[in-house]
Amino acid sequence: MSSNSVSSSKWKRWVPAAVIPVVIAGVAIAVPLSANATDSLPTKSPQDVLAMIGNSTVTAFSGTVEQTANLGLPELPAGVSASSLGAGSGSSSTPSPSGSASTSGSAGSGGSAGSGGSASTDSSAATVSSALEMLTGTHTARVYVDGPTNQRVQVLDQMAETDVVRGGNDVWLYDSAQQTAVHTTLPAKSDAGSAPDATQPGATVQTPEQLAQKFLDAVDPTTNVSVGGDVTVAGRSAYDLILTPQATDTLVGSVSIAVDSATGLPLQVNVTARGAADTAFTTGFTSLSLDTPSADLFSFTPPAGTTVTEKTLPTEPSGTGATPGSAPADAQKPIVTGSGWDAIVELPAGADSASLTSSPLLGELTSPVDGGHVLTTTLVNVLVTDDGRVFAGSVSADQLQAAAAAAAK
Repeated sequence: MSSNSVSSSKWKRWVPAAVIPVVIAGVAIAVPLSANATDSLPTKSPQDVLAMIGNSTVTAFSGTVEQTANLGLPELPAGVSASSLGAGSGSSSTPSPSGSASTSGSAGSGGSAGSGGSASTDSSAATVSSALEMLTGTHTARVYVDGPTNQRVQVLDQMAETDVVRGGNDVWLYDSAQQTAVHTTLPAKSDAGSAPDATQPGATVQTPEQLAQKFLDAVDPTTNVSVGGDVTVAGRSAYDLILTPQATDTLVGSVSIAVDSATGLPLQVNVTARGAADTAFTTGFTSLSLDTPSADLFSFTPPAGTTVTEKTLPTEPSGTGATPGSAPADAQKPIVTGSGWDAIVELPAGADSASLTSSPLLGELTSPVDGGHVLTTTLVNVLVTDDGRVFAGSVSADQLQAAAAAAAK
C-alpha cells in the first residue's frame, strides 16, 4: 500500500451504481460539470483532504445540482418513456419549491391506492424506464437538507416534477406526470442518516455528498488517493481529491471529488471509466447556499387528484435490533462477493426481481447471454438470470456470469 492509499472497512456500503432500481434504490454516477481552475489554495495531502470531509460540520444547505450521464446505455425504444409505460393519465404539474406541488387540471382530494393497482408489468416497465431516463442525458434538481432526517430532492424535467421528501420518519415519493405519490413511515429506530431516495423505489438525483461518500467507502488498500489541481465549483474554491482503483478487474478508471476548501463539503463528483478519456458520470452543484432551508420544505401534502399508495417497509425478526416482526421471504438482503471496486452484488430471486424479469423492456435493453440477459454500461454491468436473480458490479459481464454460476452450485 502506497503512502497515498487509504484503507476502509466500509466498502460494503458502496454497492455499484444502480442501473436498474430493483438492484439498488437511488442511482449514482454522471458527465462532469466543468470545474474551473481557481487561485492557488494552501497545499494539502490526500489525508488532509480526507480529514476535511470527515470533519465537515455542514448539516444544512440548499442548492441546484446538475447531473449528466454518458454511460453508453441503449436508447429507449421509440415512443417508450416512463410516463407512457406507467399508470395514470400522465398529466404534468408546475414545479413548486414549496411543501406541496400544484397539479394543473386536477380537482378533488387525493385518493388512496389499494392493492388492486395497475398491472405489475406496467409498473415494472415504468420503474425501469424511469431509472434509464435518469441515467441518460442531463438532469437538474433542487436539493434541500437540514440534518440527517430533513431532506428534499426536486427533479425538474420536461415540465414535470419528481419529489423525494423526508421529514422526520415520513418519506414521500411524488411523481407529477403520473399524479401518484408513495408514502412510507420509517421505523422509529431507522438509520438517521438514510437518504430519502434510499427508502423508495424510484430514480432521482443524488447530492455530491451522498455520491462521494459511497465512493469513499469503497476506498481500500488497492486505491491510490491523490490531490489534483485546485478547482472552482458553484463559485467556491475546492481541492480535487482523486481516487484511482488499482484493481484490474473493475470498470471504474478514476473518481474525482471536488472538496470545498472552507467547509470540507463535497461539491462535485466525476467518474471516468477505465481506459476512457471522457467522464462517464458527473453530479455537482451549480449553486449552493449554506443557509438553513425553510422547515415547510420538508412537509409534503399530495396535490388534489393524486393517487396515494401507502408502502409498509418489510420488518425483520425480533432480536435483530430492528422492528419486531416476520420478514417476508423475498426481503432477503443483497449478497456481496469480493471486495472493493470489483465487488459483485447479488439480489436473490424474489418479488422485486420477478417484476424486473416481467418488464417488456428487458428484451429491448439487454443482450441475451447463457443463462440470462445482460445490461451493459461503461461503468456497471447488470446480469438478470433466467431464474430471477440479479447480479451487478463494476466488472465485466463474464465475471457476473461466473459469479452466477458459482452461486447456483
